[in-house]
Amino acid sequence: MRYRTLGRTGIRVSSYCLGTMMFGAMGNRDHDDAVRIVHRALDAGINFVDTADVYSDGESEEIVGKALQSRRDDVVLASKAHYPMGDDPNRRGNSRRWITTAVENSLRRLKTDHLDLYQVHRPDPTVDVEETLSVLSDLVRAGKVRAIGSSCFPAAEVVEAQWAAERRGLERFRTEQPPYSILNRSAERDVLPVAQRYGMGVLVWSPLGQGLLTDRFRTGGQADTYRSGWMPGHFGDERKLHVVERLVPLADGAGLSLTHLAMAFATTHPGVTSAIIGPRTAEQLDDLLAGADVTLDDEVLDRIDEIAPPGTDAGPNDVAYVPPALSEVGQRRLPVGERSAA
Repeated sequence: MRYRTLGRTGIRVSSYCLGTMMFGAMGNRDHDDAVRIVHRALDAGINFVDTADVYSDGESEEIVGKALQSRRDDVVLASKAHYPMGDDPNRRGNSRRWITTAVENSLRRLKTDHLDLYQVHRPDPTVDVEETLSVLSDLVRAGKVRAIGSSCFPAAEVVEAQWAAERRGLERFRTEQPPYSILNRSAERDVLPVAQRYGMGVLVWSPLGQGLLTDRFRTGGQADTYRSGWMPGHFGDERKLHVVERLVPLADGAGLSLTHLAMAFATTHPGVTSAIIGPRTAEQLDDLLAGADVTLDDEVLDRIDEIAPPGTDAGPNDVAYVPPALSEVGQRRLPVGERSAA
């Protein structure tokens, strides 16, 4: 396992980060099995574990807490807050009121007194970023959090947060967690260069393109899960599947599985610190670990660039953050009565 410094924090983390979204009701419901997966990952050299309060409504954090009881000091532990945790409209978002409560809940479930990295899971347009940075700074000073980070922040909002921190003397985001894979390379245009500019560590999620880069999803025949309806429609975008079909022979020619090709690609970018893996089973973890030391030569990388050009997305990543300026019609159109007068 390779290790890299997490931005300018001085913290050394493995190039693979164990993501735990698949632990609990969202995936593996067997707590004991999930604990074994965590221990297996740690034994293989992974020292970075990422979770979030929203994963299975807190169940994932509880599982991670069980798994790390005797190994907490050996792990760089990260969690996140933002998404709703119940029907109360104030149990969500990036406000001081909610984050103060959310971090205590996460610490309790994780059975620890501090988080090495606490991340804002998504931007919150209803809250000034200074408000969010202020409460996170207080958590750092209280010793409950060692470093803070963002997740899925557009490049402009990353810059705004850095400037706000400098202007107000607050803790700044030390990491960013964007989606990044061969199928979704738009982060190369701005997010990754901006993160490098500010010395931020980068944890990329969905390096396997939401499962499409695992050889399980192909066009035509019995393996065509998109056409058979097993896979949600947005995951089976035909443009992505077309790219997958062209990547398979490239991986074969390089003597690699498509999974190992995809993971090695994600960790090759100089701005990427760690790629998040999210195994649901021990078998999936073993397959991923088998490719942890794979490196790609320039010839293979050049072919990937031809198939999936740098800075482009083969299709939308439907679980990524979409800014309100794009997602809300009212922010793109004048009211009907004002259009003719504009």
